[in-house]
Amino acid sequence: MTDKFDEFDEFVPEGEAGGDGPETPLIPDDASDLTDVDSPVDAPVEGTAAERTASGPGVGTPAEPAASADGRDAELEAQLAERTADLQRLHAEYVNYKRRVDRDRDVARLKGVESVVNDLLPVVDSIEAAKQHDQVEGGFKLVVEALQKVFTKHGLVVYGEVGDEFDPHLHEALMQVPLEGDHATTIISAVMQRGIQMGDRIVRPARVGVAEPN
Repeated sequence: MTDKFDEFDEFVPEGEAGGDGPETPLIPDDASDLTDVDSPVDAPVEGTAAERTASGPGVGTPAEPAASADGRDAELEAQLAERTADLQRLHAEYVNYKRRVDRDRDVARLKGVESVVNDLLPVVDSIEAAKQHDQVEGGFKLVVEALQKVFTKHGLVVYGEVGDEFDPHLHEALMQVPLEGDHATTIISAVMQRGIQMGDRIVRPARVGVAEPN
């Protein structure tokens, strides 16, 4: 009995034709459409496109660094404003301190000069008396001129003349002495002791007699 599979007893290698004609290859030449079984397969996408956009990874991430940068800028600006205020306060304190020191130094200098002037007042009165009697001459004249230079250097002024307008801030009225002539204000009619002024300070007011307006 002839086996019905006898015609297949001869082994035909894969890819080679058997029988009389060419055999079509099992794997086509163009395999670009085939899926690589070793390549990763994308997982199925769940939800709609809007849902994926709203809840997808990375959403909100760029805003966080921006917010952090804004916070750092605000902190730096606050620190800068605080340091600027501190510097302005220190500068104001230094300016006030310097003014106070300068004022105290000037006051101390004036007090020192005033103390020396008070000791020299009798000398000044003697010089004024000598001038009134025309007794400033010779070597005494040189001494008087030297003293007057020192007085001028320190802003010392001797004042009080007959005919000057009376000023209660500068003069001390001791009596009333009539004076001939017309005058609309109270004037000095006699000088008992001349006044001494140093800058804006009155070292000694002038002692005078006054004549009322007529």
